[in-house]
Amino acid sequence: MEGSTITTPFSFWSTTARSVSAFDAACILAALWAFVKVFSAVRWRMNTTQLRGPPRTSVIYGVSDDLLSSTDAATIYERWAEEYGVVYVIPAVLGQTRIVLCDPKAIAHFYARETWTYVLTPLSLAFIEGLIGRGLLWSQGESHRRQRKSLTPAFSNVAIRKLTSVFYDSAYKAKCAWETIIESSKDGNTIIEVENWMNHIALDTIGIAGFSHDFGSLDGKHSVVAEVFDAFGHNPSASAMNKFFFLLAQVFPIMTKIPTKRGKLTKKLNTAMSEISNDLLTRSRREKDVNARDTEAGKSVMGLLIKAEDQDAELHLSGEEVLAQMKVLLIAGYETTSISITWALIELSQHPDVQTRLREELLAFGPDPTYDQLKVNLPYLDAIVHEILRLHPPVTESTRLAAADDVIPLSEPVCTASGTMTESISVAKGTFITIPIAAINRSSVIWGPDAKQFKPDRWLVEDGISGKAKEVQGHRHLLTFVDGPRTCLGKDFATAEFKAVLSVLVKSFVFEMRDGPETKVEIVRGILPRPRIVGEDGIGVPLRVRRYE
Repeated sequence: MEGSTITTPFSFWSTTARSVSAFDAACILAALWAFVKVFSAVRWRMNTTQLRGPPRTSVIYGVSDDLLSSTDAATIYERWAEEYGVVYVIPAVLGQTRIVLCDPKAIAHFYARETWTYVLTPLSLAFIEGLIGRGLLWSQGESHRRQRKSLTPAFSNVAIRKLTSVFYDSAYKAKCAWETIIESSKDGNTIIEVENWMNHIALDTIGIAGFSHDFGSLDGKHSVVAEVFDAFGHNPSASAMNKFFFLLAQVFPIMTKIPTKRGKLTKKLNTAMSEISNDLLTRSRREKDVNARDTEAGKSVMGLLIKAEDQDAELHLSGEEVLAQMKVLLIAGYETTSISITWALIELSQHPDVQTRLREELLAFGPDPTYDQLKVNLPYLDAIVHEILRLHPPVTESTRLAAADDVIPLSEPVCTASGTMTESISVAKGTFITIPIAAINRSSVIWGPDAKQFKPDRWLVEDGISGKAKEVQGHRHLLTFVDGPRTCLGKDFATAEFKAVLSVLVKSFVFEMRDGPETKVEIVRGILPRPRIVGEDGIGVPLRVRRYE
């Protein structure tokens, strides 16, 4: 019939297929996703030793909120180790779990395989990339090895020896400023907010030592980088919403891109560091062309980065990687050192006998010690520095993801969930592993019954370091600088600066807690956890300071 439409079987099924294809595809994808999830869960359970651990306190968060909200998560980790053994499992966000290692042998095995078998978590990758880019902290495996090797010469003993004068210059700038403040006071002493000053000492030092750039923060010059760094310290309290986003980001890393208050600060800091880093790179490239024969300049941080930009360089770094390295050094040089020196001044204020003994050692030595003398000729200074690094590590824990199946040996048997004893544990690919750094550094089982006490003498007497502590493989048996391929590249730089600055300040001033020796100190969030006197705003650590006569 003219004008009629003939429906064939083929056209019927074609039309039907088009109408349901989107629905079918969605169903197939959902089924595949569910299958992968179930298969992964079954495989993980079959290939991972089932361990004991604390019960879930929240259906959504597991125990993650308890740890995040605690003022002393290290003690919680240690208590669980005493109850469940040197390795145990904890429930995390939305059904995830983490295996916690508190055994020195297991930790040594873990660190030896980091960047290859144990890699950064998706959340760590997202956060680090958002803050500083794809540099040394972000990279893994062969990329990490290449980037680290390109920077290593800048942190050799030879290089740091030449930078020691920079450490002293920053310390003496603060000393002169404090003397002026004290002279203007009525009774020869004054209240100084020391943490802010330590921030500026650290920033100016890394600027000059790392990039030949003076931020001038000790001279009162305005710096956008310093302003944003300080802003983190003045917003230390995590709101309920920020905590919610942070905890869920452990499962959904894309949530790090949600513009929370802290997220906006992170983006602002990244922008500020990028601008100053680009300016410094442009200037350094020009100076390289002018001073092409200056071999010493080529061994500095900036010199090595410029050299690595060359396409023909043996350890070539991309422009993005070079920029990221500069931001890594800015943050590491600012945050960790300033936190450690602040803690030292707090502990010395709370222990005046230790402060007096340190001052006597420094005054008896005489002039400012050289780099080599700082390392070996001042044992009590060395003991105090390492006791601070033990008690107050700037990074308190780290979590990694198993990229492959592994078997982790233990130094002592542990009881599994089924009640059997085992001397090793199996972990499947996809397992989260946590190292509670602060808990290990302060563990009574590892460091003895006085592990929580500030006791520098433990580093000086023959039996001060217990046998169990000697099993911890890390710088001076500490996990503060971690271990293995990711050992802190700048640890010698950091300890030399720490000692130099502390020696100048303690020789020149007497420090006391403003409100007496029983003043309480709490931990708050900067970029890293920071000390704060209870009742102060931001990251305030006001100490009573007077000149030593």
